Amino acid sequence: MKCECWKASRLMRLVCAVILLCCQLQLLDGKTKAGYTGADKILIPHKSWPCGMAAGIPVPERGVLVFEASLKLDQAYELGKTPYGLRDAFVFQEGTISSQKLNGSVMPGGLDFQLKFSNGGMEIEEIFVLRTSDGKYIYLRSAGTAADPSDVRMVPDFEAPNESSYSWLNTGKFAGRRVVDVAAKTLKISVYDLSGVAVAPDAKNSVQVTKPADVQDQSWDYRKATAEEKQSEELIRENVTLAAGQMVGPTKKGTRNIIPITGGTLSGKITGKVLFGGADYQNLANPATIDARYLWQTSDGEVIIVRNGGTFGLLAPSFEVRVDSKYAWLNKGLYLSSNPGMGKGGVGLTFYECSR
Repeated sequence: MKCECWKASRLMRLVCAVILLCCQLQLLDGKTKAGYTGADKILIPHKSWPCGMAAGIPVPERGVLVFEASLKLDQAYELGKTPYGLRDAFVFQEGTISSQKLNGSVMPGGLDFQLKFSNGGMEIEEIFVLRTSDGKYIYLRSAGTAADPSDVRMVPDFEAPNESSYSWLNTGKFAGRRVVDVAAKTLKISVYDLSGVAVAPDAKNSVQVTKPADVQDQSWDYRKATAEEKQSEELIRENVTLAAGQMVGPTKKGTRNIIPITGGTLSGKITGKVLFGGADYQNLANPATIDARYLWQTSDGEVIIVRNGGTFGLLAPSFEVRVDSKYAWLNKGLYLSSNPGMGKGGVGLTFYECSR
C-alpha cells in the first residue's frame, strides 16, 4: 500500500512538472514566449511595418494618458494562414471614449486586422472613426506590433478637423495599448501622450521585432495602378450598401470623408456577401482618392479581406485570403476596379483581371 501511494505521489509530481514546463516554453501558436524580457524596453518594429516610430516605441504607460475607449466586439473572423501570417479580423460595434481632454463615442464598424507569427511576434492595424461629444468626427488609423503577445504596442495616427479644438491630435506623439477579449467580446484601447518620453535605443534597453522568413511583408498603402494597366476578364460584381457619411473635413492629410459599409452581395466567379464593417475612407484632395477597407464572405463560408483604393479611373483592388483556400488565386494576381456606380440600394462595382 505504501509503495502504491509513493508511486502515485511521484506520478503526480511528474505531471505537475510537465505542466509547469509547458507553461514556461513557447507554444507552437505563438501565444506564449518563455523568458520575454522586453516589457520595460523600447520596442523596435520590423523595418517593413515601422508603425510611424521606426526608431522604437517606448513603453506607452511612461507617457500621460490621453483617453481610454471601450468597444463591443461584433464579429471575430479567423482567416487562417495567409501570405502574411496567421490572420484574424475583428469588427466592432459602437464604443465609448472617456477622458478629461476627449469625450464621445466610437462609431460602429471599426476594424482590427491582426497578424500572428510562429515566433510569437505580431502586427496590428486598426481603423476607427471617433465622434466627439460636440459632434466632430476624427479618423483614427493605428499600426501596432509586438515581439511577444503579452506586450502589444500601437501607434495611433489621428486626422482631426484642422479648425477644431481637437487639432492637437494631428501633431502629437502618441502610443498605446489595445486589448481584445474575444470571450468577453470587448476591446479596450488606451492612448498615451509620449511627447515627454525620450527614445534612445541601444542593445540593452531595446527589443527587436522579427518575422519568420516564410511570410511576406504586408503593405501599409493600397496598390497604385498605372495608366498602362487595362481591364481584362471580368471577375466579380458587387453591390455594396452604405450608411450615412461621416465628414471629418480638412485635416493634416486633406479633406477626409468616410462612408460606412453595412453589407452587400457578390456575383460572378465568387458568390457571397459583403459583411458589415469598414468603410470607404475617402480623401477629397485634388485628385480625390478612395481607400475602401472591408470584408467578403463567400457562399461557402470563406472570409476575404478586401482593399480597393486609388484615384477614379485607376482603382486597384487587392485581396487577402488563406493560402490553402480555393480562392487563393486572389492573393497573387493584379486586379482593377470600375469606378463606383449606382447599385441596388447602394453602390455597384465590377472587378477585373489586369492586363498590360
